[in-house]
Amino acid sequence: MGVVVGLLLGAGLFLVWWSCWVPDDDGGSDDASSGSRGPAARLRETLLQAGIEAVSPSALVATCLGAAGTAFLLAVGVSRSVVVGSAFALIAAWGPIGYVQARARRRRAVLRDLWPEVVDNLTSAVRAGLSLPEALSQLGERGPEQLREPFAAFARDYRASGRFGDSLDALKNRLCDPVADRICEALRVTREVGGSDLGRLLRSLSAFLREDARTRGELLARQTWTVNGARLAVAAPWLVLAMLSTRPQAVAAYDSATGAAVLGAGGAVCLGAYRLMLRLGRLPDEERVLR
Repeated sequence: MGVVVGLLLGAGLFLVWWSCWVPDDDGGSDDASSGSRGPAARLRETLLQAGIEAVSPSALVATCLGAAGTAFLLAVGVSRSVVVGSAFALIAAWGPIGYVQARARRRRAVLRDLWPEVVDNLTSAVRAGLSLPEALSQLGERGPEQLREPFAAFARDYRASGRFGDSLDALKNRLCDPVADRICEALRVTREVGGSDLGRLLRSLSAFLREDARTRGELLARQTWTVNGARLAVAAPWLVLAMLSTRPQAVAAYDSATGAAVLGAGGAVCLGAYRLMLRLGRLPDEERVLR
């Protein structure tokens, strides 16, 4: 009886674990189109949002390890303390990922202001009688400068294959943006089933995007000083530690089990407080539900 109960419990736990994963029913192999199922997929999507397509998640992880090793050697060379060197190595290890995430946030903010212009260009092209592939392809020459390359790549894909759906999927993966997902899916549905409301839909979307960008810009301007103050508060103790690491008397206080525990606790408190501040002050971001 105990064996049967154990098997049932194990099967139940396996089913709970299995339900946490999203099945890939469309057969796609791209990480960005398979959702955020793992750290590699999330890193790949962040790299795409940052506009760094040539760097793979494994290369980013290798860069983090290299930065950690370099910081460790430099800190140990200056302070002669493995504990202090380990603390700065952990900080440096997060540096490349933090840079990519900051670049992705800046690029999303820039694109948020450019999408209304893209939608207006598409609306004008559709009203002028251009086909949907031509309307998207002309954005590679006449669209916003920051978005010309993805749409030019769409034009090349469509000329090479003639498959509108596959070219749209590749465009969505390059742009990696919820607004782009909505535009691409609206164009896909219009091409497949027809309809005369595409122009009205694009005009409504353009008005909504402009209003959202205006509201979000006002909120970000008001909270910028709070975020910068929190970043300064988090960085200040470690800047002080960096200056103290040049003095042997101060380093000796941290080069012990008690000192390592103090640094670990301080790092955990700083990280927890900073993440909590970002969580409380974060504006809602639209998720990619039409990957």
